[in-house]
Amino acid sequence: MKKTSFLILLFLIHAQTFAQAKPNIIVIFTDDQGYADIGVNGQVDDIKTPNIDLLAKTGVRMTAGYVTAPQCIPSRAGLLSGRYQQRFGLDHNGTIPLPLDETLISQRMQKAGYVTGMTGKWHLEPNHQQEKWLKEHMPELNIKTVKPSDIPFERKIPYMSSNRGFDDTFQGYIQDYWTTYTLDGERNMEAHWIKQAGYRLDIQTDATVKFIENNKDKPFFYYTSYFAPHVPLGATKKYMDRFPEDMPKRRQYCLAMMSAIDDGVGKIKETLKKLGLDENTVIFFISDNGTPIKLNMADTPGVGPGWDGSKNTPWVGEKGMLSEGGIRIPYIINWPAGLPKGLVYDRPVISLDVAATCIALAGLPETDELDGTNLIPYLNNTKKGDPHQALFWRFWGQSAVRMGDYKFLKSGKHEYLFDVTSAAHENKNLINTYPRKAKVLKKRLKQWGQELKNSGIPTKDFNEQDSVFRNHYLKSVE
Repeated sequence: MKKTSFLILLFLIHAQTFAQAKPNIIVIFTDDQGYADIGVNGQVDDIKTPNIDLLAKTGVRMTAGYVTAPQCIPSRAGLLSGRYQQRFGLDHNGTIPLPLDETLISQRMQKAGYVTGMTGKWHLEPNHQQEKWLKEHMPELNIKTVKPSDIPFERKIPYMSSNRGFDDTFQGYIQDYWTTYTLDGERNMEAHWIKQAGYRLDIQTDATVKFIENNKDKPFFYYTSYFAPHVPLGATKKYMDRFPEDMPKRRQYCLAMMSAIDDGVGKIKETLKKLGLDENTVIFFISDNGTPIKLNMADTPGVGPGWDGSKNTPWVGEKGMLSEGGIRIPYIINWPAGLPKGLVYDRPVISLDVAATCIALAGLPETDELDGTNLIPYLNNTKKGDPHQALFWRFWGQSAVRMGDYKFLKSGKHEYLFDVTSAAHENKNLINTYPRKAKVLKKRLKQWGQELKNSGIPTKDFNEQDSVFRNHYLKSVE
């Protein structure tokens, strides 16, 4: 056999082996990170994310990647359930926890024979702001004066990650972790609280790496939910020293925190390569919503509430808003054995697609329960057209739909139509230019609204936030 023919045969055998093996899957979900703050998106010149950029350069970067809500809890509920969270009444942080009868990706992957795990921010258990849940489950409490400590931890345990399809959990934010394993090698423990020394993002990276090492011989699904760059801002000297001090302090903190996440991505990739798992491991990198720029990115003193230092450039708006800045986020998929390298994909996709893609890769049958789409055929160009006919949002007093290049946005009583693929994107209202198109999109949005648990789309301003949204961002395009 000639050498060339032999090499081709080896390649085909290698490709067939990967095609037959279930890929490992890691979902990296950052917290309040804007579209601009990965270097490969090319919007700012002060960010340093070489490892995340390499994910894109050796994988697929989505330039029109969305999440289902511009806020933490509903966005996470949409990602993990694979369903629009409004279908089960979780519209915003102050409604309900993720219902126990919703099936999560982790539970589906367990059925496919995967070992599952997570680390970092969970944020899907009951909290003191969820009036609907409190009225139903703890009617003895005064809703107006309830405090976090008024909800016994025993009431939260069924909602914790350890009871939602994750075999291994290292759930936590800064130093307190609800865990079934340790970074020192202990495993298979009953979930319990520990104090973990170290920097929160390094801890979450180390928990990911330890899980990979523990489960290298099985197909695994892991959810790395980094608590950053969400406030409270915080980074070690190692990361802060990578950036000059003569910049807004909140910006320096954000850059340092993103650098820590980037180091984590590099360490995860290095671990996979060392164990021979890199080629057949799928990595998603997505943010849970746009960053809260608080209108003007004020560099207020301290590390608490306010701008977290991240940027949504070039998009209009911020966290809490259905303009692009609130919902259009960094979105990368990397799978060396199964996806093109360096593809830039500009058609609209959403975080709902993670679940649908995962179950397809795991060999599970398609289900109508999910609202997402398996993206792999579209990214490999074996399936033509857009993955979605339409994408939908409803949040506070706002609702929106994107179909093709156009987005219809309704904020209270005010309506807008944008070509979000144009240079003007949401700086030019086209509703009077294309009234028929706006009517078609509005009708489709209203139809979707009728499918939801609390049906309909908002027609009145919800609160002051909506007025700020309209007056600050959209007055110029009315």
